[in-house]
Amino acid sequence: MKVQVAIVGAGPSGLLLGALLHKAGVDAVILEAKTPEYVLGRIRAGVLEQVSVDLLDTVGVGERMHREGLVHGGFELCFGGARHRIDMKRLTGGKQVMVYGQTEVTRDLMDARLAAGLTTIYEAADVSLHDFDGPTPRVRYRKDGATHEIECDFIAGCDGFHGVSRASVPAGAIRNFERVYPFGWLGVLSDTPPLAHELIYSNHERGFALCSMRSMTRSRHYVQCSLDDKVEQWSDDAFWDELRRRLDPAAAESLVTGPSIEKSIAPLRSFVAEPMRFGRLFLAGDAAHIVPPTGAKGLNLAASDVSYLGSAITEYYQERSSAGIDGYSQRCLRRIWRAERFSWWFTNLMHKFPETGEFGQKMQAAELDYLVNSVAASTTMAENYVGLPL
Repeated sequence: MKVQVAIVGAGPSGLLLGALLHKAGVDAVILEAKTPEYVLGRIRAGVLEQVSVDLLDTVGVGERMHREGLVHGGFELCFGGARHRIDMKRLTGGKQVMVYGQTEVTRDLMDARLAAGLTTIYEAADVSLHDFDGPTPRVRYRKDGATHEIECDFIAGCDGFHGVSRASVPAGAIRNFERVYPFGWLGVLSDTPPLAHELIYSNHERGFALCSMRSMTRSRHYVQCSLDDKVEQWSDDAFWDELRRRLDPAAAESLVTGPSIEKSIAPLRSFVAEPMRFGRLFLAGDAAHIVPPTGAKGLNLAASDVSYLGSAITEYYQERSSAGIDGYSQRCLRRIWRAERFSWWFTNLMHKFPETGEFGQKMQAAELDYLVNSVAASTTMAENYVGLPL
């Protein structure tokens, strides 16, 4: 097979890139190691910046998002037994975010690709990348007992943190920056109404908590937990009891509980790989960077990466210019490091760290008090939360 672009990974970043390239008339194939059902079974965040919403509209998959998604103009910070609202819409001149699950984004992109008759090869085993430092990169894979090869002009590595794309880069050509946090998030998905109309981020002496939602009938809640914890140790009742302890009295009283339909523990890390281009191989999304889920930047960063990459590849074919692909890594990394900074800061502000003790908790309380009582500080937080411009 010969195509212009081979995309490795059929998560939201790979599918969105495929949609952007198809709109521009660029021929691309997507390879995915897992089944479509497995891809759709991944439970991920669901807060979309306006940039991401606009990109989904651009490729024609925004109709269901606008019909079913929840537009939020603010969020609440809970500390000291009370909640304080950050009015993003007022502080940023009208900007808001959309609550719409990553699973639904993936489904919409997947359905659109299928309807357009575009090629996605699922259950592609033993994927390997070759000759991307030259003019004719190749991607090999096995399927149905046979070995196949794709010859292409460019390879887009959208296959996540554990994927083959970044692992294929020679060790001396890439530099990794990482911060692993000493705790995780225990998350529960339940068919219960959301606690509030907007997200609640709680700083408590027992640890962080987040009350979120996927719809008006499905909620997603989290509590900070030890990395040594196991899901099996947490009954539903134990989770709900712990969540209540970390909320203000009014929120704890109004919390509606129910059986979990999914329960998992996710470790937290900040990670960036530099650069993001290696000859004709480009990294995008989680293949190049990870943020803590505090602030919901992961999917949005992936969307901005593929926006830059889609434009760069389109420019190469339509204008015979390499300027976009030459500047891809630097352009992405400037936005990535800003988002990494915000996610790192927000994580440090809201979580209980074992090494900081009572002094650290007092510093958090003082900063939170300043944050909600200073228009300048609230504005800085709001503009980062809604997303910095491309």
